[in-house]
Amino acid sequence: MRRRDFITLVGGVATAWPLAAHAQQSAVPVIGFLSGRSLTSDAHLVAAFRRGLRETGHIEGQNVSIEYRWAESQFDRLSGMAADLVSRRVALIFLGGADIKMRSLTAAIPAIPIVFTAAGDPIEMGLVASLNRPGGNATGLTLISAELWPKRLDLVRKLVGSAKAVALLIDSDDPNAERSTRDVQVAAHTLDMQVRVLDARSERDFEGAFATLAQERAGALLVTSNALFNNQREKLVGFAQRYAVPAIYDRREFVDAGGLVSYGASNVEEYRQAGIYAGRILSGEKPADLPVIQPTNFEFVINLKTAKALGLTVPDTLLAIADEVIE
Repeated sequence: MRRRDFITLVGGVATAWPLAAHAQQSAVPVIGFLSGRSLTSDAHLVAAFRRGLRETGHIEGQNVSIEYRWAESQFDRLSGMAADLVSRRVALIFLGGADIKMRSLTAAIPAIPIVFTAAGDPIEMGLVASLNRPGGNATGLTLISAELWPKRLDLVRKLVGSAKAVALLIDSDDPNAERSTRDVQVAAHTLDMQVRVLDARSERDFEGAFATLAQERAGALLVTSNALFNNQREKLVGFAQRYAVPAIYDRREFVDAGGLVSYGASNVEEYRQAGIYAGRILSGEKPADLPVIQPTNFEFVINLKTAKALGLTVPDTLLAIADEVIE
């Protein structure tokens, strides 16, 4: 081979290599991971999402890429983040911790498959036509269950038998707040208990909400599922400890942070299932054909150290049915 031909060949290969590498890289599907919460609060849920993806053969960094966007409870940022992901032409968008903006976000993403996790009813939120046949470009998981609030109130009654009035902490900006309030009031009526509704739409409202709780002499506090509350769970638990109020939460992470008890579906399992759905869609299935998943198993977690600090004796009957007791 002549030297000139060799140089031409090497130059051609050198030119082709970057093009081939770029083509291979662009062929890897990209998932847009959009959350109203923060990486600090949800790192373990991201790990669960990745596990679900792996179960369908999709491994981040190998045959799938993930672009992460965290609003950190600044929900007005979600629309811009969603628009950015759409402009990047991602293959799929995951929406989590964003109930406050979920309806407007899904409406703004009409042509990209969406997998969501929602605390509320996705039909009422306008996300799907039905749970069994979503019918559009979105499907996912909902934590809603008719049995949750009656069960939580029953646990409160067994823990704090003297409580005739309970407080319910809501974020009135959350589209699920009205339904949660209604469900708690109905459940409380059957137990001859009164409900005091406390509203906290930002971290700045926490102090006033707990001060009102003390004035109202509520015997216990129920905390609704909300991205703001989850992002600030250590502060909420701290206020409950400062005001010495028994509180029940929707997820075990609050109990891990020092909260008294939690009863609700596993968020880790929820995100694993979301990862599985994302993987199935990337493999060719349609969101319209994947039914919205509802929880069937619920975790009951007790923090005995917190109970002792509050001067509460947890009945043996509750200890026997708890999924986990933190001592």
